[in-house]
Amino acid sequence: MTNQKNTSTSNKPPVPYEQATGLTKYGLTNDYMFRVVFQENELARKGLIASVLHIKPEDIQSVTILNPITPGEKIDDKEFVLDLKVLLNNNHLINLEMQMTNQHNWKDRSLSYLCRSFDQLYKGETYTEAKPATHIGFLNFAPFPEHLEFNACYKLLNVKNHELYSDKFTLHVVDLTHIELATDEDKAWKIDYWARLFTAATWEEVKMIAEKDIHMQAAAEEMYILSADEMIEERCRARDDFMKQERTNQKIMKELTESLEA
Repeated sequence: MTNQKNTSTSNKPPVPYEQATGLTKYGLTNDYMFRVVFQENELARKGLIASVLHIKPEDIQSVTILNPITPGEKIDDKEFVLDLKVLLNNNHLINLEMQMTNQHNWKDRSLSYLCRSFDQLYKGETYTEAKPATHIGFLNFAPFPEHLEFNACYKLLNVKNHELYSDKFTLHVVDLTHIELATDEDKAWKIDYWARLFTAATWEEVKMIAEKDIHMQAAAEEMYILSADEMIEERCRARDDFMKQERTNQKIMKELTESLEA
């Protein structure tokens, strides 16, 4: 699971990664593809987490997966939410999530995940032993259309003087639909490059974005290998179909609501 080379696939790509061309079909905004790529590839996982948390990849000793799945196996209702739980350096709980559609529950959903991660003390442990918890959400929609921001970081602060209450409780939100709003700091840590990699539509784009960073290249090559697996493709298609149906349902509900109001 922590090896850089994937061994779970039963099919091989038709040509080497370097010769890949055309549409990616299922890229990293597909939550299943995102899940398996960053589960299976440790180098990619380190690079992504280091980028968002503003730390050097070489300062990361371990990024242990706490909720592994078997790539290609059918997911049941318990695995419906494809978030990836990681223990960073044995002392920091990280939750990574790709959200494909706006289900209008992001604020409550992300807080729920973050609280669950933080509330992990075992019997006999003291409150001071609670590990820092961070939820990182990559959203394929704008969570706050009235306040657009590419990369936002939320912490517990005093509302009067903005004094930090605790550094153990953090929520990161990356809006993949507004990469153009990336700040100089975002660019310095290559968060905008990761976002462009996630949203790339062709293998030519993927290779161009990833070529100068070993962690992004690891993610791109892992995605290419996994894309050749028929079972992985089937799971990605199922998630894509589900999200299309969700968007259709939301559109119908909106139209019905507007009709009733009229």
